[in-house]
Amino acid sequence: MSMSFNQYMRDSIQPMRDDLTSIGFQELMTPEEVEATLPTAKGTSLVVVNSVCGCAAGQCRPGVAQALQNEITPDHLFTVFAGQEKEATAKAREYFAPYPPSSPSIALMKDGELVHFIERHGVEDRSAAEIAAELKEVFNRLCQ
Repeated sequence: MSMSFNQYMRDSIQPMRDDLTSIGFQELMTPEEVEATLPTAKGTSLVVVNSVCGCAAGQCRPGVAQALQNEITPDHLFTVFAGQEKEATAKAREYFAPYPPSSPSIALMKDGELVHFIERHGVEDRSAAEIAAELKEVFNRLCQ
């Protein structure tokens, strides 16, 4: 029995996608979806650049999930997957200037403008609880 590489990758990363989609994130799979969504979303949008790395699994996704237990949360939840939907991820990153490409990363946008950004180095050396605490503070301040 053989399995194609592409099928193997889809099957392998599906649980990583599910970590976010199961809590309400909408995946943006193409540059066109990103362009139609990020700059026009009214209110606040949390955008997670997902990744297969250990810090995405151990800190980023769990930290985001914990933060969304806050009383105040963003209006919209979006995600792109670095290394998978490469063009969609590149398009999303255009909205995160002046920050360089980084995955995983977490962006908070308000009416299409970046207002807070957590780069990979702000994920990999912190616990999920620390990331959640930062996001909750940002939600309380900017999502009202």
